[in-house]
Amino acid sequence: MIKAILMDFNGVIIDDEPVQMRAYQDVLKTEGIDLTEDDYYASLGMDDRTFVAAAFERAGKKADEARIDELVTAKSAKWKEMVSADMPLFEGIENFVEKMSQEFDLGIVSMASRQEIDFVLETTGMGKHFSTVVSAENVVSCKPDPECFRLGFNQLDAIRTAAGHLPMVHGDCLVIEDSPPGIVAARGADLPALGVANTVSAAELRSAGAGAVAKDLRDWMPESIRRVFV
Repeated sequence: MIKAILMDFNGVIIDDEPVQMRAYQDVLKTEGIDLTEDDYYASLGMDDRTFVAAAFERAGKKADEARIDELVTAKSAKWKEMVSADMPLFEGIENFVEKMSQEFDLGIVSMASRQEIDFVLETTGMGKHFSTVVSAENVVSCKPDPECFRLGFNQLDAIRTAAGHLPMVHGDCLVIEDSPPGIVAARGADLPALGVANTVSAAELRSAGAGAVAKDLRDWMPESIRRVFV
């Protein structure tokens, strides 16, 4: 029975994949690198540093660690400027998070930077609903590696047991993801996954291993979660 939910951030809570892409395009253009839409969406699940390094490699260029750090910082600043002007949350996501938090323990597992996640959670007031956050800074390997979801599961389980609950089994913790690498990472951590077709097709999410796919999270209630993920 589902007792906890780990949610991805970009593409599930905030509709900022196009914003992320534009921010990357702007900073990479200063290096003579043209990032295409295909390049961006083929790199879902990467953290910022891995993404920038991959863009340089694709272009046959080299960048040292310091330059990559500078570009990541510039990209985050551009992202923040754009989302501050118009916070692109998915419609109804705040209500969905509040509903789920009344029935389940919630966490975020994302390859976004912690400062980007915190900025959105603090600006929207959603931070109070999440018991733990796993970000790019907390792991060595990005999605589709399961490291991030193993860590998220262990953190939520520790929080629950500290509050007096029995330990969870892996089937008790659902992952909500919008990308195939995220679904693969969840399944690699032995966690059930609900795909949400915000970024790629339902067929791609099912092919990656999603146990069910939502067209719109507003259609899902806690009882829906329990009935589908027994």
